[in-house]
Amino acid sequence: MTILDLEQYKQECFDQLATKICQSPEYYLDFDSVSDVYKAKWLDDFPVGTTWAVSGLDDGAEDFCISIQYKTLYKIKRLSIEMKQGHYKIDMNI
Repeated sequence: MTILDLEQYKQECFDQLATKICQSPEYYLDFDSVSDVYKAKWLDDFPVGTTWAVSGLDDGAEDFCISIQYKTLYKIKRLSIEMKQGHYKIDMNI
């Protein structure tokens, strides 16, 4: 397997998980607080090199944003999730 094949595989893994989150956000995005996001087991399913950040208030915050991104050789793939009072706005740039 060449380096480019490995990079392509990692990109596909990111895309597949991001798509799953977009299709079933209620399964992935059930958090009681912002700190719960960092404990989500599915974050570890993203390929090595993926980074994520969460912004918002803690202690039961209902409004916060999650940014998950993976830098490829050619561009940055990004999944942005905005949560407001149990509603999701998801933007996927892959």
